[in-house]
Amino acid sequence: MSSPQNFNPKAYWSATLKLLITTLVIWFIVSFGAGILFRDALDSFHIGGYPLGFWFAQQGSIFIFVGLIFWYAKRMDKIDREHDVHED
Repeated sequence: MSSPQNFNPKAYWSATLKLLITTLVIWFIVSFGAGILFRDALDSFHIGGYPLGFWFAQQGSIFIFVGLIFWYAKRMDKIDREHDVHED
């Protein structure tokens, strides 16, 4: 990891916190929102014969969480490269 002369720690941590908050909001909406709060509205739609609210609570949230992990890693790598603190 290099330590460039023009590194701005406040800008780096601001971008990192923004990404973290975005990730947590998506996680909350998918887990608590789709699986519990919006379940009744989602149950009017079906996937493979199962109500969508049930699907999100049982399967969909897992798929979205795995995708969220890869998305977070890719975005974090981009932030690291933008601030020149990435690992080669």
